[in-house]
Amino acid sequence: MRQELLSLPKGLAEEVSRNLVMVARLIDEDPEQAYAYARIALRLASRVAAVREAAGFAAYATQKYSEALAEFRASKRMTGSVELWPVMADCERGLGRPERALAMAGEPEVQKLDKAGQVEMRLVAAGARRDMGELDAAIVTLQSPELASNSVQPWTARLRYAYADALLAAGREDEAREWFAKTLEADKDGATDASDRLAEIDGVEFVDAAAVEEEEADLADDLDDVDDEGEDEDEAEVAAAERAADQAEYYDEDDEEYEPLDEADVDVTDEIVVVEGDERDKA
Repeated sequence: MRQELLSLPKGLAEEVSRNLVMVARLIDEDPEQAYAYARIALRLASRVAAVREAAGFAAYATQKYSEALAEFRASKRMTGSVELWPVMADCERGLGRPERALAMAGEPEVQKLDKAGQVEMRLVAAGARRDMGELDAAIVTLQSPELASNSVQPWTARLRYAYADALLAAGREDEAREWFAKTLEADKDGATDASDRLAEIDGVEFVDAAAVEEEEADLADDLDDVDDEGEDEDEAEVAAAERAADQAEYYDEDDEEYEPLDEADVDVTDEIVVVEGDERDKA
């Protein structure tokens, strides 16, 4: 790619390079944003094969299969390489044309692919068979020396996973479980969800720890609200009791500091009896 960019003026090459770097960085996490960067690079340097290839993968990641196929074809014309043949066939699948993908699997270009490319082509062909409802044929398509090998290669986990998934779809659960387990052995980077599929077959349910923590936090908040309401009610009861005590307390009206209570503050159920001094003496 670097050699191709050298054919551009320095400033333009740097601008295109920056956009391609962003495509590579975002294509897995944010394919839509990666696609936007790819379109910028394509507008700046549409005659560069690497740009057309990057634009194709960005379109492929966003399921714009027709656009992706056009970009891959353009890149193939520019370079003469068959490296993109499997992904081009998968674009045909994405466009609802599995029969074309199968036809491509039988073309001479497949023989020019390296081992990884041939395995990828086998995966696409098996997927096309499944698209056509031919489960048994898909299983047979995946049966290969690469599948039987105990050697772990970059493609091993994906190949075993596809085989296990096809077996499960065909109702061969015991065999599927065996191959999901073999997938897990080869999948050191966690590229597949083989462990989840195994758990599903075994009837194991996982608890979402984050969801549990959220529920506990919500419950704690609810309890805090109840406690706060209880505290408010307690404070109101205390205040009411203090007012009742004030009302029952004896006040001397001749006392300069005496302040009669407002009628609103007096509880009519509490009768306050004030006995005058002379009557006390008489008593």
